[in-house]
Amino acid sequence: ELDLDKISNLKIRSIGPSNMSGRITAIDVVTKNTKIIYVGAASGGVWKSENGGTAWKPIFDEQPTQNIGAINIFQDNPNIVWVGTGEGNPRNSMNLGNGIYKSVDGGKTWKHMGLGQTKTIHRIISDPKDPNVLYVGAMGDPFSPSENRGLYKTNDGGKTWKRILFSNKTSGVADLVIDPKNSKKLFATLYEHKRTTHYFKSGGPGSGIYLTEDGGESWKKLTTKKLISYMEDRSNQELRHEPVKLARACNQAAWRFQHNSGLDMLKLICFNEPIPSLH
Repeated sequence: ELDLDKISNLKIRSIGPSNMSGRITAIDVVTKNTKIIYVGAASGGVWKSENGGTAWKPIFDEQPTQNIGAINIFQDNPNIVWVGTGEGNPRNSMNLGNGIYKSVDGGKTWKHMGLGQTKTIHRIISDPKDPNVLYVGAMGDPFSPSENRGLYKTNDGGKTWKRILFSNKTSGVADLVIDPKNSKKLFATLYEHKRTTHYFKSGGPGSGIYLTEDGGESWKKLTTKKLISYMEDRSNQELRHEPVKLARACNQAAWRFQHNSGLDMLKLICFNEPIPSLH
Protein backbone atom coordinates (compact mmCIF):
# COMPACT_ATOMS: atom_id res chain seq x y z
CA GLU A 1 0.00 0.00 0.00
CA LEU A 2 1.30 3.43 -0.97
CA ASP A 3 2.04 5.84 1.88
CA LEU A 4 0.87 9.18 0.45
CA ASP A 5 2.66 11.10 3.20
CA LYS A 6 5.98 10.08 1.67
CA ILE A 7 5.14 11.81 -1.64
CA SER A 8 3.21 14.77 -0.27
CA ASN A 9 5.95 17.21 -1.37
CA LEU A 10 6.26 15.75 -4.85
CA LYS A 11 5.20 18.28 -7.47
CA ILE A 12 3.36 16.94 -10.49
CA ARG A 13 4.79 17.93 -13.87
CA SER A 14 3.74 17.20 -17.43
CA ILE A 15 5.79 14.55 -19.24
CA GLY A 16 3.84 14.64 -22.55
CA PRO A 17 2.69 14.10 -25.09
CA SER A 18 3.80 17.48 -26.32
CA ASN A 19 1.17 19.51 -28.18
CA MET A 20 2.61 22.75 -29.52
CA SER A 21 -0.22 25.19 -30.17
CA GLY A 22 -0.69 28.93 -29.98
CA ARG A 23 -0.24 29.65 -33.69
CA ILE A 24 -2.96 31.00 -35.95
CA THR A 25 -2.28 29.60 -39.41
CA ALA A 26 -5.33 30.70 -41.42
CA ILE A 27 -7.91 33.50 -41.45
CA ASP A 28 -10.74 34.26 -43.86
CA VAL A 29 -13.60 36.74 -43.69
CA VAL A 30 -16.95 37.02 -45.45
CA THR A 31 -16.45 40.16 -47.52
CA LYS A 32 -20.16 41.05 -47.64
CA ASN A 33 -20.45 40.69 -43.87
CA THR A 34 -17.07 41.23 -42.25
CA LYS A 35 -18.43 40.30 -38.84
CA ILE A 36 -18.24 36.66 -39.92
CA ILE A 37 -14.68 35.41 -39.47
CA TYR A 38 -13.13 31.96 -39.65
CA VAL A 39 -9.79 31.26 -37.95
CA GLY A 40 -7.67 28.12 -38.07
CA ALA A 41 -5.03 27.17 -35.49
CA ALA A 42 -1.95 25.02 -36.00
CA SER A 43 -3.29 22.39 -33.62
CA GLY A 44 -6.47 23.99 -32.30
CA GLY A 45 -9.12 23.43 -34.96
CA VAL A 46 -11.36 25.98 -36.68
CA TRP A 47 -13.13 28.81 -34.86
CA LYS A 48 -15.93 31.05 -36.10
CA SER A 49 -17.08 34.48 -35.00
CA GLU A 50 -20.32 36.10 -36.11
CA ASN A 51 -19.82 39.39 -34.29
CA GLY A 52 -16.49 40.65 -35.54
CA GLY A 53 -14.34 38.68 -33.13
CA THR A 54 -16.02 39.51 -29.82
CA ALA A 55 -17.06 35.87 -29.32
CA TRP A 56 -15.82 32.65 -30.89
CA LYS A 57 -17.07 29.08 -31.11
CA PRO A 58 -15.21 25.94 -32.24
CA ILE A 59 -16.79 24.39 -35.32
CA PHE A 60 -14.34 21.61 -36.23
CA ASP A 61 -14.08 19.64 -32.99
CA GLU A 62 -15.82 16.52 -34.32
CA GLN A 63 -13.30 16.00 -37.12
CA PRO A 64 -10.40 13.53 -36.77
CA THR A 65 -7.70 16.23 -36.91
CA GLN A 66 -7.43 19.69 -35.38
CA ASN A 67 -4.28 20.69 -37.29
CA ILE A 68 -5.25 23.49 -39.69
CA GLY A 69 -3.25 24.92 -42.58
CA ALA A 70 -5.65 26.93 -44.76
CA ILE A 71 -9.22 28.25 -44.94
CA ASN A 72 -11.14 29.53 -47.96
CA ILE A 73 -14.63 31.03 -48.21
CA PHE A 74 -16.41 31.06 -51.58
CA GLN A 75 -17.54 34.67 -51.40
CA ASP A 76 -20.51 34.45 -53.81
CA ASN A 77 -22.00 31.86 -51.45
CA PRO A 78 -20.22 32.17 -48.08
CA ASN A 79 -21.90 29.04 -46.77
CA ILE A 80 -19.30 27.15 -48.82
CA VAL A 81 -16.14 26.93 -46.72
CA TRP A 82 -13.03 24.86 -47.38
CA VAL A 83 -10.52 23.83 -44.71
CA GLY A 84 -7.10 22.36 -45.50
CA THR A 85 -5.52 20.39 -42.68
CA GLY A 86 -1.89 20.11 -41.70
CA GLU A 87 0.20 23.14 -40.80
CA GLY A 88 2.15 24.37 -43.82
CA ASN A 89 4.88 26.12 -41.83
CA PRO A 90 7.71 23.52 -41.79
CA ARG A 91 8.66 23.97 -38.14
CA ASN A 92 10.22 21.24 -36.02
CA SER A 93 6.94 21.19 -34.07
CA MET A 94 4.54 21.42 -37.01
CA ASN A 95 1.44 19.25 -37.16
CA LEU A 96 0.36 16.98 -40.01
CA GLY A 97 -3.19 16.71 -41.34
CA ASN A 98 -5.32 14.33 -43.38
CA GLY A 99 -6.53 16.33 -46.38
CA ILE A 100 -9.24 18.84 -47.19
CA TYR A 101 -12.75 19.36 -45.83
CA LYS A 102 -15.78 21.16 -47.22
CA SER A 103 -18.83 22.72 -45.56
CA VAL A 104 -21.90 23.93 -47.45
CA ASP A 105 -23.70 25.25 -44.38
CA GLY A 106 -21.27 27.76 -42.92
CA GLY A 107 -19.32 25.29 -40.82
CA LYS A 108 -22.20 23.41 -39.18
CA THR A 109 -21.24 20.15 -40.89
CA TRP A 110 -18.13 19.00 -42.76
CA LYS A 111 -17.29 16.42 -45.41
CA HIS A 112 -13.83 15.06 -46.12
CA MET A 113 -13.00 15.69 -49.79
CA GLY A 114 -9.72 13.83 -50.23
CA LEU A 115 -6.03 14.80 -50.60
CA GLY A 116 -5.26 12.92 -47.41
CA GLN A 117 -1.73 12.00 -48.48
CA THR A 118 -0.67 15.63 -48.93
CA LYS A 119 -0.15 15.83 -45.13
CA THR A 120 -0.05 19.65 -45.08
CA ILE A 121 -2.23 22.09 -47.05
CA HIS A 122 -0.83 25.60 -46.97
CA ARG A 123 -2.97 27.56 -49.45
CA ILE A 124 -6.51 27.31 -50.86
CA ILE A 125 -7.95 29.59 -53.56
CA SER A 126 -11.41 29.25 -55.10
CA ASP A 127 -12.40 30.59 -58.49
CA PRO A 128 -14.37 33.76 -57.58
CA LYS A 129 -17.21 32.88 -59.97
CA ASP A 130 -17.28 29.08 -60.04
CA PRO A 131 -17.76 27.17 -56.76
CA ASN A 132 -16.65 23.93 -58.41
CA VAL A 133 -13.16 25.20 -59.26
CA LEU A 134 -10.62 25.18 -56.45
CA TYR A 135 -6.83 25.32 -56.25
CA VAL A 136 -5.09 23.67 -53.29
CA GLY A 137 -1.41 24.13 -52.48
CA ALA A 138 0.23 21.33 -50.51
CA MET A 139 3.56 21.81 -48.75
CA GLY A 140 3.80 18.13 -47.85
CA ASP A 141 5.50 16.42 -44.94
CA PRO A 142 8.86 18.19 -44.36
CA PHE A 143 10.31 15.03 -42.80
CA SER A 144 9.55 12.69 -45.73
CA PRO A 145 10.06 13.12 -49.50
CA SER A 146 6.80 12.42 -51.30
CA GLU A 147 5.02 12.69 -54.64
CA ASN A 148 1.92 13.92 -52.79
CA ARG A 149 2.74 17.62 -52.75
CA GLY A 150 2.49 20.54 -55.15
CA LEU A 151 -0.57 22.32 -56.54
CA TYR A 152 -3.88 20.50 -57.04
CA LYS A 153 -7.06 21.56 -58.85
CA THR A 154 -10.64 20.36 -58.89
CA ASN A 155 -13.27 21.26 -61.48
CA ASP A 156 -16.11 19.37 -59.83
CA GLY A 157 -16.29 20.72 -56.30
CA GLY A 158 -13.76 18.33 -54.81
CA LYS A 159 -15.02 15.02 -56.21
CA THR A 160 -11.83 14.55 -58.22
CA TRP A 161 -8.41 16.19 -58.07
CA LYS A 162 -5.58 16.70 -60.55
CA ARG A 163 -2.05 17.74 -59.66
CA ILE A 164 -1.18 20.63 -61.97
CA LEU A 165 2.19 21.84 -60.64
CA PHE A 166 5.08 19.82 -59.20
CA SER A 167 8.88 20.11 -59.24
CA ASN A 168 10.27 17.36 -56.98
CA LYS A 169 9.55 15.23 -53.93
CA THR A 170 10.78 17.81 -51.40
CA SER A 171 9.15 20.97 -52.84
CA GLY A 172 5.71 22.19 -51.80
CA VAL A 173 3.50 25.20 -52.42
CA ALA A 174 4.61 28.10 -50.22
CA ASP A 175 2.24 30.73 -51.65
CA LEU A 176 -0.51 31.13 -54.22
CA VAL A 177 -2.30 34.21 -55.58
CA ILE A 178 -5.00 34.64 -58.22
CA ASP A 179 -5.75 37.63 -60.41
CA PRO A 180 -9.15 38.91 -59.19
CA LYS A 181 -9.91 40.16 -62.71
CA ASN A 182 -8.82 36.99 -64.52
CA SER A 183 -9.31 33.71 -62.67
CA LYS A 184 -7.21 31.82 -65.23
CA LYS A 185 -4.12 33.72 -64.13
CA LEU A 186 -2.31 32.56 -61.02
CA PHE A 187 1.14 32.82 -59.48
CA ALA A 188 2.48 29.96 -57.36
CA THR A 189 5.72 29.62 -55.44
CA LEU A 190 7.34 26.24 -54.80
CA TYR A 191 9.71 25.85 -51.87
CA GLU A 192 12.22 23.03 -51.59
CA HIS A 193 12.91 22.02 -48.00
CA LYS A 194 13.65 19.05 -45.78
CA ARG A 195 13.64 18.71 -42.03
CA THR A 196 15.00 16.02 -39.74
CA THR A 197 15.26 15.83 -35.98
CA HIS A 198 18.60 17.64 -36.05
CA TYR A 199 18.78 19.88 -39.13
CA PHE A 200 16.74 21.82 -41.71
CA LYS A 201 17.58 22.23 -45.39
CA SER A 202 15.99 25.33 -46.93
CA GLY A 203 15.92 25.99 -50.68
CA GLY A 204 17.11 24.13 -53.75
CA PRO A 205 16.49 23.62 -57.47
CA GLY A 206 12.84 22.71 -56.87
CA SER A 207 12.06 26.21 -55.60
CA GLY A 208 10.73 28.95 -57.86
CA ILE A 209 7.91 31.30 -58.88
CA TYR A 210 5.53 30.02 -61.54
CA LEU A 211 2.91 31.74 -63.70
CA THR A 212 -0.11 30.26 -65.46
CA GLU A 213 -2.54 32.16 -67.66
CA ASP A 214 -4.75 29.21 -68.59
CA GLY A 215 -5.97 27.96 -65.21
CA GLY A 216 -3.03 25.64 -64.62
CA GLU A 217 -2.92 23.86 -67.97
CA SER A 218 0.60 25.20 -68.55
CA TRP A 219 3.15 26.99 -66.36
CA LYS A 220 6.14 29.25 -66.91
CA LYS A 221 8.93 29.38 -64.34
CA LEU A 222 9.94 32.97 -63.73
CA THR A 223 13.60 33.61 -63.00
CA THR A 224 14.61 36.96 -61.51
CA LYS A 225 15.46 38.33 -64.95
CA LYS A 226 12.28 37.01 -66.59
CA LEU A 227 10.07 38.22 -63.75
CA ILE A 228 11.38 41.77 -63.81
CA SER A 229 11.12 41.79 -67.61
CA TYR A 230 7.52 40.58 -67.32
CA MET A 231 6.65 43.33 -64.85
CA GLU A 232 8.25 45.98 -67.04
CA ASP A 233 6.27 44.77 -70.08
CA ARG A 234 3.11 44.76 -67.99
CA SER A 235 3.63 48.34 -66.87
CA ASN A 236 4.72 49.58 -70.28
CA GLN A 237 1.33 48.59 -71.68
CA GLU A 238 -0.25 51.12 -69.34
CA LEU A 239 2.40 53.85 -69.19
CA ARG A 240 0.51 56.21 -71.45
CA HIS A 241 -2.34 56.26 -68.90
CA GLU A 242 -0.49 56.65 -65.60
CA PRO A 243 3.21 56.89 -66.43
CA VAL A 244 4.49 58.16 -63.10
CA LYS A 245 2.53 55.74 -60.94
CA LEU A 246 3.29 52.66 -63.00
CA ALA A 247 6.94 53.41 -63.57
CA ARG A 248 7.40 53.89 -59.84
CA ALA A 249 5.40 50.71 -59.14
CA CYS A 250 7.54 48.64 -61.49
CA ASN A 251 10.78 49.94 -60.03
CA GLN A 252 9.63 49.28 -56.49
CA ALA A 253 8.37 45.82 -57.40
CA ALA A 254 11.69 44.87 -58.96
CA TRP A 255 13.52 46.19 -55.90
CA ARG A 256 11.31 44.17 -53.57
CA PHE A 257 11.83 40.99 -55.56
CA GLN A 258 15.60 41.33 -55.45
CA HIS A 259 15.35 41.75 -51.70
CA ASN A 260 13.26 38.59 -51.19
CA SER A 261 9.97 40.20 -50.21
CA GLY A 262 7.79 37.42 -51.56
CA LEU A 263 4.64 37.90 -53.61
CA ASP A 264 3.81 41.49 -52.61
CA MET A 265 5.44 42.70 -55.78
CA LEU A 266 3.39 40.30 -57.90
CA LYS A 267 0.17 41.70 -56.49
CA LEU A 268 1.54 45.18 -56.98
CA ILE A 269 2.39 45.03 -60.68
CA CYS A 270 0.46 42.11 -62.11
CA PHE A 271 -2.84 42.74 -60.38
CA ASN A 272 -2.63 46.55 -60.01
CA GLU A 273 -3.11 46.44 -56.25
CA PRO A 274 -1.96 49.34 -54.04
CA ILE A 275 1.77 49.96 -53.70
CA PRO A 276 3.03 48.71 -50.31
CA SER A 277 5.16 51.07 -48.30
CA LEU A 278 8.91 50.44 -48.23
CA HIS A 279 10.86 50.77 -45.00
